[in-house]
Amino acid sequence: MTTAAAAPRTGAVLADLLPATRARDIALVLGGAVLTGLAAQLSVPVPGSPVPVTGQTFAALLVGTSLGARRGFLSLAVYALVGSAGMPWFSAGSSGPGGASFGYVLGMLLAATAVGALARRGGDRSVLRTAGTMVAGSVIIYAVGVPYLAVYAGMSPGAAISAGLVPFLLGDALKAALAMGALPAAWKLIGRRD
Repeated sequence: MTTAAAAPRTGAVLADLLPATRARDIALVLGGAVLTGLAAQLSVPVPGSPVPVTGQTFAALLVGTSLGARRGFLSLAVYALVGSAGMPWFSAGSSGPGGASFGYVLGMLLAATAVGALARRGGDRSVLRTAGTMVAGSVIIYAVGVPYLAVYAGMSPGAAISAGLVPFLLGDALKAALAMGALPAAWKLIGRRD
């Protein structure tokens, strides 16, 4: 490992600690897409909602913060495009564009980009910063997903919020708590917090 790879520079994300090569970036982008697809299979139906609780939102936010904005965007773009093309790795093994949950997938693409940019500015280095980063990412996911759900399902805005936001807040808080412990701990483990 080179010195540049061993010592993170200001503005680095966790992925930057690996030796910089094109093969690394391709592997990280594809790995992030696969992680998100696998996490989407952890799917629990929510009574009264066409949208299940899944692990994919946590994976998307983790991919963005760990890989940075560009690689995070590309990972979620690969995930969205391959799933839209027929790979059964959207929630509960579904695929194809559309569906009640597809707006959340689009929101995750934007959220991974945003949290990746925040991570480059130290948004994953402390518990409080990580909490803010995860909240920002979740807000972006819902800002796209809930209106999409309303249009797709013909729901009123209030009904879409009740079915596509409220049931997920506790789970998102738990996912954020996991990230708040894991990401700062990873930086502490390597001896860098900025």
